[in-house]
Amino acid sequence: MNLTIENILLVGSLLLFVSIIAGKTSYKFGVPTLLLFLAIGMLAGTDGIGGIYFDNPQIAQFIGIVSLNFILFSGGLDTNWTSVKPILKEGIVLSTLGVLLTALALGTFVWFITDFTIYESMLLGSIVSSTDAAAVFSILRSKSLALKTNLRPTLELESGSNDPMAYVLTIAFLTLVIHQDQSIFSVIPLFFQQMVFGGIAGFGFGKLSKFIINKIKLDFEGLYPVLVIALMFITFSATDFVGGNGFLAIYICAVYLGNQDLIHKKTILKMFDGLAWLMQIVLFLTLGLLVFPSQIIPYMGIGLLISLFLIVVARPLSVFISLIFFKMKLRRRFYISWVGLRGAVPIVFATYPLLAGIENADMIFNIVFFISVTSILIQGTTLTVVAKWLHVALPEKVKPISETDKFISEIPKAAMKEIEVSPDCYAVNKRIVDLAFPKNAIIAMIKRNDKYITPNGSTIIEPNDILLVLSDNEDGFEKVNNCLKK
Repeated sequence: MNLTIENILLVGSLLLFVSIIAGKTSYKFGVPTLLLFLAIGMLAGTDGIGGIYFDNPQIAQFIGIVSLNFILFSGGLDTNWTSVKPILKEGIVLSTLGVLLTALALGTFVWFITDFTIYESMLLGSIVSSTDAAAVFSILRSKSLALKTNLRPTLELESGSNDPMAYVLTIAFLTLVIHQDQSIFSVIPLFFQQMVFGGIAGFGFGKLSKFIINKIKLDFEGLYPVLVIALMFITFSATDFVGGNGFLAIYICAVYLGNQDLIHKKTILKMFDGLAWLMQIVLFLTLGLLVFPSQIIPYMGIGLLISLFLIVVARPLSVFISLIFFKMKLRRRFYISWVGLRGAVPIVFATYPLLAGIENADMIFNIVFFISVTSILIQGTTLTVVAKWLHVALPEKVKPISETDKFISEIPKAAMKEIEVSPDCYAVNKRIVDLAFPKNAIIAMIKRNDKYITPNGSTIIEPNDILLVLSDNEDGFEKVNNCLKK
């Protein structure tokens, strides 16, 4: 069946509906949801029962880039800086040196066992060198897996920030495959340009985005998530335009925004959480449609060999070398090695050789697809088991709740108090979002002129307002008073 304008919405909505319903029950059988989305796309494709013909790597790549924007941005918004800060160095080393070592180790292995040239081998190694943010975020969070000693922030920081390094390596080695007369040293300036420009742009656009979100006055609350989407795409495309890494920029921008006081922050976070799930489903369905299972079968043997080497040798080797100068228990290192999930990102990156038209592009794409599937199937289904086996999982009764989870779920506070705002208070004529209100307290209601109003971040405090404040404890009220009076 060919997709037309008339049936694309019907087919797309049916696939989306089936994916959601199937995903609801998939974990009863231990199957990662993302793998199920991929399988549904394959079943609907040319070689499946759906018979939908889709063979357009360019469209798939575009959908992939757009989807990754949402997935990385949502992951960044949900990253708690307080939990990330203690392991920032480890995360950065894993997302840079770790990715490079994985690419080199796997590329060398591929060069020895295949007829690929050294640059083609390194290209394949680069494509699958990063852990997949969509896979790590969704599997860890859907399993509600709580880990000891900052393991989870380490894994999420690595997966959210290592795609830029893999992207740079992929583009660099693809350039060397196409222009074999160039020296490998000629791509080093590209690396520094991408990383430096991407980092600066991400932080700069983060500060600019906060200013715009909090200062602009929109008539409807629902427009604020739309504004953030626009700022996200501006950050990505503007960074890419000046030669920086757009993926790095939007992740840094999102981490910055997620840890700031924003107007309608709860609405924005909820919206992006839903959009991230939508984009994960769309991305995996699209990549499933793009794949021809009959073309993968001839490469299953070599694909399994490469995948096992990546899981058992290349990933652990890169993790242990990268973390050699950090104090960390051996079992933590082993678990970080095991959570080297590959998913949609390598498949999206594998479309670059297809569009470049290099000789072994089809073979590289099919091998990469097989590696991603086996990684999710083998590692994704065993995260909980391995965590318990290595004694790095927290018992169910002591699982912590992240700051973002508290913010979104509106957990009832333990104490309530009315606080009157005197005319000489610092907070008078200021918006709530500008007061640096403590995280463990909320203004549930404001009594003003014998009327009650429900506040949000843009609400301006007026003289003689009576604030109905809810707090986790009595200390919270002292912090509220301090922020109101200063």
